[in-house]
Amino acid sequence: MSFDYDLFVIGGGSGGVRAARVAAQAGARVALAEEDRYGGTCVQRGCVPKKLMVFASEYPGYIEDAKAYGWDATLGDFNWDAFKSKLHAELDRLEGVYRNILGNNGVQTFDARAKLADPHTVELSDGSRKTAKHILLAMGGWPVLPDIKGAELGITSNDVFHLDALPETMLILGGGYIACEFACILNGLGVNVTQYYRGAQILRGFDEEARGLVSEEMQQNGIDLHLGTNILEMAQDGDKIRVKATNGTERVFDKVMFATGRRPNTADMGLEELGVKLGRYGEVLVDEYSQTNIPSIYAVGDVTDRVNLTPVAIREGMAFVETVFKGNPTPVDHDLIPTAIFTQPEMGTIGMSEEEARDRGPIEVYATSFKPMRESFAGRAQRVLMKLVVCADTRRVLGCHIVAPGAGEMIQLAGIAVKMGATKEDFDRTVAVHPTMSEEIVTMREPVRTA
Repeated sequence: MSFDYDLFVIGGGSGGVRAARVAAQAGARVALAEEDRYGGTCVQRGCVPKKLMVFASEYPGYIEDAKAYGWDATLGDFNWDAFKSKLHAELDRLEGVYRNILGNNGVQTFDARAKLADPHTVELSDGSRKTAKHILLAMGGWPVLPDIKGAELGITSNDVFHLDALPETMLILGGGYIACEFACILNGLGVNVTQYYRGAQILRGFDEEARGLVSEEMQQNGIDLHLGTNILEMAQDGDKIRVKATNGTERVFDKVMFATGRRPNTADMGLEELGVKLGRYGEVLVDEYSQTNIPSIYAVGDVTDRVNLTPVAIREGMAFVETVFKGNPTPVDHDLIPTAIFTQPEMGTIGMSEEEARDRGPIEVYATSFKPMRESFAGRAQRVLMKLVVCADTRRVLGCHIVAPGAGEMIQLAGIAVKMGATKEDFDRTVAVHPTMSEEIVTMREPVRTA
C-alpha cells in the first residue's frame, strides 16, 4: 500500500518538531499538523517565557545588592506592558524559527487540528485526510482546573503571559514547581503573592532537605505560604475574587492562579475508537521505544506522561527516528535526568533524594548549608545548600541536590559526573574552584549522617 507520507506528526512542540526534522533529514517524507502556535508548551507557554520572567523578577534584588556594594542605585516601577510586548515579539520570533526549521527540511506543515481516523490515516479539521506509514503523537499536555465551585474564575500558567496588567494581589494554588516558580516570579515583580498548598511541604517528590530550604527562602522573600490548605470555593466579589479556604479564612484577591496539575492532550483525538491504550489520566501508553499497542502509532513527550521535560521530549523524538527510520532500535533512557526548578533561590537536582536512597540500602549523606559570599556581604540572610547522597557500599553518588543562585547551571555539569557513575572519592579528588559556592560539592569530607 502506498501512503502520502512516511511519517505524520501531530503536534508542533519540541518533541514533534525534532522528530519531524530528523526524520526528514534521514530521507523520510514527513508532514506535521499543529492547531495552535509552533514551539509548543516550552516555547509559547512554558520554559522560555517563564525564564524571561524569572530574569525580569530578579532585578529588584540586584539593585538592593548594588547599594550594599557601594553603587548609588535606584529602581523605578516595573513596566509590565513594555516587558510583555517585548516578550511576545520574542515568542513570535521563535515560532518563526520553528516554522523555518520544518520548511527548510522539507516537512509539509498543516495549520490545523488533526485526529486519527485509522492506524494509518489522519483527518484534519478542514475535512481532508492524509495517510502515513507511521503516525507520531506529540500533542503535549494542558493545565487542568480543580473541581472547585467557582474554579472558572481562576487562571492557569498559560494565562499569566497574557495578563492585561499585573494584579496587586494573587493567590496561587498548588505546590509543584510551576506553582512555586510563578509565586517567586510574581513576588519579584511586586505582586503581593499568597500560596496555598494542600500538602505538608511544597515540591513533593524532591529531596526533603532541599525543598524545605526553598520553602523557607520563599517565605523569607515575602511569599505568604500556607501549607495544609486548599480552596473550598470561589465567588466573584466586584472586580475581585472571594476565596473560602479549608483553614477557615475567607479572603479577597485580584487574581487566583491554579497550578494544580496538567493532563495529556488526548481528548477527542480518535484514540479510544482506534483502541490505542491510554492510562487513567489519558496518557498514551507506550513501550521503551515510544510505540503504542498499535504498531504504526508512536507517541513522545508530555502526551505520554513519562518525564514531562522539554529535553526529554526531544530525546524521545530522536530515539523514535533512530528506531523507526534509521534501523537502530534505541530505547529512551529516563534514568538520572538532571533538572532545575527556577524558584528563588533555584534548585538543581539529579538522582535520588535522601529519602529514596535510604529505602534502597545503606547511605552516607554529605551536606552543607551556608550564606554565600556575595549575598552575605550584601547583608542578605539567604542560605544555600550543597548535598550529595552516597551509596555506602559502592561509594557511587546516587543524588546531588543544590539550592542556590545558579543551581540550574551547576547541576548540568554535576549531572555529567553522576550519570557517569562517579564515586564520592572522584568528587574528592577534584580540586576546588575558589572562591565559589559550588566548591563545597568537592570539599565535604565527613558525612553529616548515615542511614
